[in-house]
Amino acid sequence: MTKDMTKGRPLLLILGFCIPMVFRNILQQFYNLADTAIVGQCLNSDALAAIGLTGAVCFLVVGFAMGLCTGLSIPVAQAYGAGDMKLMRKYMTNAVYIASAVCVVLTVATLVYCRPLLRLMDTPEDILDMSASYLYVIFAGLAATILYNLLAGFLRAMGDSTTPLIFLAVSSVLNIGLDFLMILVFHLGVMGAGLATVLAQGISAVCCLYYMYRKFPVLTFERDEFAIRPEHVAKLCGISLPMAFQFSITAIGTIILQTAINGFGPDIIASVSTAQKIQNVVCGPMESMGITMATYCGQNLGAGRIDRIRQGLRSSNLTALAYSVLAYLFNYFLGQYFVYLFLSKNDPAFAVILEYAVRYLKICGLFYPLLAVLFVLRNSLQGMGYSFLPMSAGIVELAARVFAVGVLVSAYGFVGISLASPVAWVAADVLLISATVWAMAKLSRRVPDGAVQRL
Repeated sequence: MTKDMTKGRPLLLILGFCIPMVFRNILQQFYNLADTAIVGQCLNSDALAAIGLTGAVCFLVVGFAMGLCTGLSIPVAQAYGAGDMKLMRKYMTNAVYIASAVCVVLTVATLVYCRPLLRLMDTPEDILDMSASYLYVIFAGLAATILYNLLAGFLRAMGDSTTPLIFLAVSSVLNIGLDFLMILVFHLGVMGAGLATVLAQGISAVCCLYYMYRKFPVLTFERDEFAIRPEHVAKLCGISLPMAFQFSITAIGTIILQTAINGFGPDIIASVSTAQKIQNVVCGPMESMGITMATYCGQNLGAGRIDRIRQGLRSSNLTALAYSVLAYLFNYFLGQYFVYLFLSKNDPAFAVILEYAVRYLKICGLFYPLLAVLFVLRNSLQGMGYSFLPMSAGIVELAARVFAVGVLVSAYGFVGISLASPVAWVAADVLLISATVWAMAKLSRRVPDGAVQRL
């Protein structure tokens, strides 16, 4: 069912929308966790490192695609909030055309440049082939990833955050079964893990498409709504491309950091990648709060409710900050037990990987409040239509991460690696806080409360 976020108590609406998103985020991370954990347990620490170091490259490409799909859904949310269903459908069709074109370009480019990029990252030769085989499968299946994220974005834009969760849960269970099938029965190694992920993602995308076709009468399209409209394409690209590039800019910094990590050898690669997998799950609720705020701000901007945007910002930031403290406590007291999921105790490298993974989690966890604010403000600005500002914050974040790699990693080794991301969060927050104050002041002058925004 859809949800109108322009009426009712902001905090309750945000939490009601966010909770299914939290489970969705956990399940989304579960895809990667399943691949990594099953590979680590069924194969060895080298295979674990091979998949682990692909995370930065996947973030570069898949993050671009997810940022694009999130951005394409924002004008849809704004039109829905304004009550203009015909305009909403026009945005949807043009968004599909844009996503399809990007999918073709991304797929071709990534398949061609995958291995050269891994060599540029100083990937150890003994795990290069395994890493490349995994990425080839993931990138060949980008269409499934883009289709699911685009359709899920449309559903969230209309206030439905539950249905994508249900389909994702089914495909997550399927992903685990396929992992074991591909690795233990067909002996496809890390390539089989990638194939399991793509197949499971494709099934969730098809389920979303079928559900939307059968259950949403408002999505009955008329002939004129399938036309390519330059003005709609321009607005969609103006919001989605900066969001996509913002993800990629952040990913470039991650790749630079990963390149530095690769120089420490397979054991440290496995340690950091394991810790980052755990961190991604632990920080999922903060990210979900941010994604919720993109929809919330988009709908309320469309309805001209700037006062509600202000209330939502206050409530979401306080909630995310409170959660960030719990996340740190989880890292500190329980993080080490989750490392056991990724590697057998009998592996010769287990003790080293455990030690450094736990150290990484404890250092990064101290700075989770900064990450909480980053997620909320970045997505809120995007929902308000200010995509360039989050992209600028991404550039600042990249510069800070490059500084950390050049200075901190060289001077402090593993501690510098652990501090690289927190330094980037600090830099991004400085810009995002200032940008949010400016944007709210501008919107308050431009859109009187209750005046439906012209889209």
